[in-house]
Order: sequence, then structure tokens, then C-alpha cells
Amino acid sequence: MPDLNSPQLAPLPPLQAIRVFEAVARHLSFTKAAQELGMTQAAASYQIKLLEERIGAPLFLRRPRQIELTEPGQRLAPAVSEAFSILGQAYAAARGGADGLLCVTTVLTFASNWLAQHLGSFQLAHPAIAVRLDTSSRLTDFAREDVDLAIRSGGGKWPGLEAHKLLDADFTPMLSPKLAASIGGVKEPADLLRLPILDPGDIWWSQWFEAAGVTGHDLAKRPGSSMGAQAYEANAAMAGHGVAILTRALFKNELADGRLIQPFDLVGDDGHAYWLVYPTARRNVPKIRAFRDWILAEIACP
Repeated sequence: MPDLNSPQLAPLPPLQAIRVFEAVARHLSFTKAAQELGMTQAAASYQIKLLEERIGAPLFLRRPRQIELTEPGQRLAPAVSEAFSILGQAYAAARGGADGLLCVTTVLTFASNWLAQHLGSFQLAHPAIAVRLDTSSRLTDFAREDVDLAIRSGGGKWPGLEAHKLLDADFTPMLSPKLAASIGGVKEPADLLRLPILDPGDIWWSQWFEAAGVTGHDLAKRPGSSMGAQAYEANAAMAGHGVAILTRALFKNELADGRLIQPFDLVGDDGHAYWLVYPTARRNVPKIRAFRDWILAEIACP
């Protein structure tokens, strides 16, 4: 006898057709979707036709050189994308367990100057979770990459992602005491222009000098060298090769032991910060919840 209290689910279309629809909707291209799925374009078109017959409405507007989602397609696409994401997460959890491997991707400087110095306490609290760190500054595609959490700098608004603020990405000049002494000390902001500037094309420099009231600087005429990460620029600054513009919270130890000095209290702030982010649908995964709770508590400690 059927359970009269059980919800009646609508019949589902073939999974292959749904899979093809997700790929076509993501690429807005039958050709790219077919290549990704290892099938012919004709086969991909056939699967979409089957799905459209089941739904009773077209899902794509087919134009000479492009396609667009119709209104029914626009309603279906995000739900299908989320469903595949949840399936992938469930599979990964079933394969690796609730603990298992936790992959965290973050920018180099945050990894070396903050996370590596604190991660031991997380491992002690959660010995069953093995943490793998990946250092990268590129955007993370959680739907297609084997990544659990990301730490990135920005404004904190990313659709579909939970974002927790960790540190303000403020900025201020720093240099070695020896380099400062080479010109008799840095007494006013304009004195910095008498010294080599590391990465003079960094927009932070222009913003800081403007806030300091320094005009007529020659930053645009200086060699446009760039090291690509604050960690590298800080090492160059400590070696006396120039003045770096850095985020205070990531160089507390270097400032405390005198390897770097911050000559001025003036600190720039363009509204960016470092954020912990992960897909909203994964917010209750135990290993993600454990890391989130740990890092927010660790950041809050003075």
C-alpha cells in the first residue's frame, strides 16, 4: 500500500538530457558543451530536444551565431546547476567521509604570513582533517574544481557564495631601518620618493600619496617592476632594496621585531578585505563548518 503521507515527486527527465542542458546553459554553446561531454554536437542537440519535449517549451533561442536561454531555460538553469553541485558534494563526502581532506586555496601572502603560522592549532583541534593548501590569486570555480574553501581579497560580494570577513586589506609604506637611515631618516611622506619604490605601478601607491597630500610624484616614470605578491615585496624591502606598500595585519611580526618599519600612521583603505568564501549550499558540511568556526575565532584573538 502506498504511503499517503509521502510527497509525490514530479517525474524526472533523463539525467543525460539534464547533464547536457547544464553544460549548454553554462557555455551558451552546443559546440563547447559537446566537446566537454565527449559527444557530437548533433547528440547534444538531440538531448536538448528531448528535454524541451518533456517540458513543452523551448529552452534556448537559437540564433545564427549564438544561443540564449528562454524564460523557462533561465528558471531551470540555476536549479540544475545547484543540483549538480549538491550531487558532486554528496559524492565527495561519501567517498572521503565528513572529515577527510580539506582543500583551501588562498593568495600567497595570506598563506605564508598568516595561515601557515596559525594552522597548527586547527590541526590539533581536528586531527582527522588533512588540510591541503593551494596558493593562487585566480578566481575559483567551486563547481568544477576540487576546492572546499577559498581566501581571497575583494569587496565580499560573490553570487552563490558565503563570505566571512577576515582582515582589512589596508595599505601603508614599509621599509628597512637601514634604508631609512641611508637618507638620514624618513621624516615626511615626500622623503619616500628619494628611495627606490617597489612596484610603483601599484594603484595603492598613488592612493596613499594622494591621501598624504604629496603631488607631482614621478611614479609613472619609474621602472614598472612587479613581484606579484606582498610577501615577495616585503622580502625585498627587508633586504633594503626599496620601499614596499603592504597590509599591516600580514606583517605584524616583521614590524614587531624591527625588520620592517612603518614610518607614518597614515593607512590607505580602498574598501577591500580578505574573505573566507565557499558555496552557500555547502555551509553545513562538517569540515567546512569546522574550519570556518576555527579561523573566525583565531582572527578575533588579539
